[in-house]
Amino acid sequence: MKGLFISGSNTDVGKTFIAQHIIALLAKSQQVFVRKPVESDCLQHNGELKTKDAVLLSNAANTSESIDKICPYKFSSCSSPEMASKEAAVSLSLADLVLACQSKDPVVVEGAGGLLSPIAENALNVELMQALNLPIVLVVKDELGAVNQALLALNAAKNYQLNVAMLVLNQIQPNGLNNALAISQYSDANVVVFNTKNLERFNAEAKDILIDMGLIQ
Repeated sequence: MKGLFISGSNTDVGKTFIAQHIIALLAKSQQVFVRKPVESDCLQHNGELKTKDAVLLSNAANTSESIDKICPYKFSSCSSPEMASKEAAVSLSLADLVLACQSKDPVVVEGAGGLLSPIAENALNVELMQALNLPIVLVVKDELGAVNQALLALNAAKNYQLNVAMLVLNQIQPNGLNNALAISQYSDANVVVFNTKNLERFNAEAKDILIDMGLIQ
């Protein structure tokens, strides 16, 4: 299987936001398929659970696949997928999520929470990443403490023998911390900074990495 896995150093770091931009870059030259195999905190609408993140990924890819295909496991509880599935009395295994992510075409998969967040019964995000064996895009919120969060996540990925192809510092609020330089001093990760003022630069740097990975010709 070919593609990317989007993960984060924590929840609420902007994984879906960054995923949309990367998907859009890929979609300029090819059909891209997306998977958000499980999503918590879904909203009830006309008796059905509606996703938020999976819809955004679908829109970025401009795919005709159904949301149920993109995100087959939806839960209302605002908790980890492992806990949310238990509360809904639904059996959710790692094998279920691996099967849900399968695609014969390039696919961008977004996880839930951080690398070590529980994503299925007795399974963590990193175990899904291992099973899929896709290069990782690690999203870290660019703020005070980002260096620590980034290095902890990179170390966890290394311990699980995962390939972090790109680390994106998501600068939600502008700052002068220069966390990218600090992270680069302590790791060999490809660090790219995203903010609304450097979108052109982000696209160029991210595209170069995607070209090196063979995802863009």
